[in-house]
Amino acid sequence: MSPPPGAGRTTIEARDGQAGIRLRTASRKDAGRSPASRLSLLLLGIFGVLVFVGLGIWQLERRVWKLDLIARVDQRIHAPVVDAPGPVSWNGLTAAGSEYSHVRLAGRFLSGANTLVQAVTELGGGYWVLTPMRTDRGFVVLVNRGFVPVERKAEFERESGDGFTAPVVIDGLLRMSEPGGGFLRKNDVADNRWYSRDVAAIATARGLTDVAPYFVDAGASGTDGWPRGGLTVVNFRNSHLVYALTWFTLAAMLAVALAAPMIGCRWRQGPAR
Repeated sequence: MSPPPGAGRTTIEARDGQAGIRLRTASRKDAGRSPASRLSLLLLGIFGVLVFVGLGIWQLERRVWKLDLIARVDQRIHAPVVDAPGPVSWNGLTAAGSEYSHVRLAGRFLSGANTLVQAVTELGGGYWVLTPMRTDRGFVVLVNRGFVPVERKAEFERESGDGFTAPVVIDGLLRMSEPGGGFLRKNDVADNRWYSRDVAAIATARGLTDVAPYFVDAGASGTDGWPRGGLTVVNFRNSHLVYALTWFTLAAMLAVALAAPMIGCRWRQGPAR
């Protein structure tokens, strides 16, 4: 059966009418907002774009810093070993200029003065064992002798003995003090709970003087005993470029969202006559 005359025209007109209703409804909604409200939303959106762009730039700057850190650490850990800095050099030590230097200490460990600092390593959860060494040059350095698992904690808290009176030479990496504590956890000196290798706080708690402002991570000590040295993390994750692209993408999406209503308005109005 053929459609009645004019049926196609009626359908098209109905569609046009519905589109017109939608446009008028959208126009009424937009018109319902005051100029001040529209301006506030626009300014808020522009502020959001600027924030996202700023975060992207910050991630690019962090990437440059991380690449520089990786290059410096790689150079220092493979450099020939040098004597650990003495008191004359302490004021000039900085993380950027000295950390991860390959250094050597000679002296004797002080018995009964271990500090166990909570740690997570490739061997699991446990503790770093920090023991003060009286160097042959007269000053004291905290030496991170390595990692012990949780079940060995009590043993190394009580550790002392004649073995500590023997002279020893330690090769390792110079590390700067970690004041304060770990993530969301402060060092509890009174309860002997340590979450970071805070040299000054540990020295005070143990009654040590003439202490270097750094500690030394001892080198690898084999796999037969504890503490297990040589676990310093020297491979640094570098995902800053991905983060930067994410922030820039969000900035672009928000900018498009801000521009879309103005483009749609121009389109509905048609070309200027």
